[in-house]
Amino acid sequence: MGEAIVTLKKGEGRSLKAGGLWIYDNEIDTIMGTFHNGDIVTVHDFDGYMMGRGFINQHSKIRIRMMTRDKNQQIDRAFLKKRVRDAWEYRKKTVDTSSCRIVFGEADFLPGIVIDKFSDVLVVESLALGIDRMKMEIVESLREVLAEDGLSVRGVYERSDAKVRLQEGMERLKGFIGDAFDTNVEIVENGVRYLVDVRDGQKTGFFLDQKYNRLAIQKLCKNARVLDCFTHTGSFALNAGVAGAASVLGVDASELAVEQASKNAVLNHLQDVVKFQCADVFSLLPQLEEAGEQYDVVILDPPAFTKSRNSVKNAIKGYREINMRGMKLVKDGGFLATCSCSHFMDYALFTQTIAQAAKSVHCRLRQVEFRTQSADHPILWDANESYYLKFYIFQVCKDVTK
Repeated sequence: MGEAIVTLKKGEGRSLKAGGLWIYDNEIDTIMGTFHNGDIVTVHDFDGYMMGRGFINQHSKIRIRMMTRDKNQQIDRAFLKKRVRDAWEYRKKTVDTSSCRIVFGEADFLPGIVIDKFSDVLVVESLALGIDRMKMEIVESLREVLAEDGLSVRGVYERSDAKVRLQEGMERLKGFIGDAFDTNVEIVENGVRYLVDVRDGQKTGFFLDQKYNRLAIQKLCKNARVLDCFTHTGSFALNAGVAGAASVLGVDASELAVEQASKNAVLNHLQDVVKFQCADVFSLLPQLEEAGEQYDVVILDPPAFTKSRNSVKNAIKGYREINMRGMKLVKDGGFLATCSCSHFMDYALFTQTIAQAAKSVHCRLRQVEFRTQSADHPILWDANESYYLKFYIFQVCKDVTK
């Protein structure tokens, strides 16, 4: 095939052998042959055993992302279309596909690319050089696969504007792929209507990974007084409202998010019940506590406090602080929904941090349920980066014997 051959050092490639898709720069012994960054290369173990094929990028610490374990498999249009079709067939069996993540990078064996479907609009986020070259073929393949089910795509928007592209030696990009269209897209999820801003919203415009976690809080919120912290565009708050909450306050530091959340409340005729406030949550919660406020349900859905292993210690402080504050604001016997979307704040660390927070404020927690990300963000075992969202619901019992 004339591809360059990458040989691993002896004892390296443990993640790859366990089922992962990444090879780091420090795992490679030699590279024989010529290549350009983004090209497909063949990977051998130290003893010459052929381990598969993937694309290489010398700008990235993740030096190779594997595409196939089959040495005879061509990475061509037919291959990409099969990967896309497999991803779509999986979603049809596991989630409501009216709006969902159709491609979730490594977990769908298409490393470095994410594609979200919001009603009849696709949003593409490409984060790796090799897959970026295949982006247009993947999008066209997805159009064809959806058309087979009678679904037409009104438009495609690219949100490849994450900083991580710079680490791949790539520019940040955003804009239309194909014809322009109205980038405010209306979707319905769990019976709640939203306007999703795919051009200027966070990430791809809306966080689909919490879909069924939002549904899980509905049963707790009838006639309840609810506080939703880090509300973004109001998704948890509106699920509480739809479920019949007596009153809901959603808080976010972003004026744009609060503006969008307020529009979403009007869209659902909930503007009299669900209110939004632009404020820093860390500053507001002590003020609410000082004022003696108490809520039946408190929801904590913060952004990732850490995006690297180096800042985990600071993240622990942040999660502990926010959970302590949240617990204090829950009535005795009320409920706390709390989560972390940081991959580096793993299950054990997050659980330990919540336990420390509860002990500090003399609360006892009764676990209602533990959940992770929606099934359209599948967790691929041994590809640890695919598991990031941890979501707990607790009943908070105040411990009066201090």
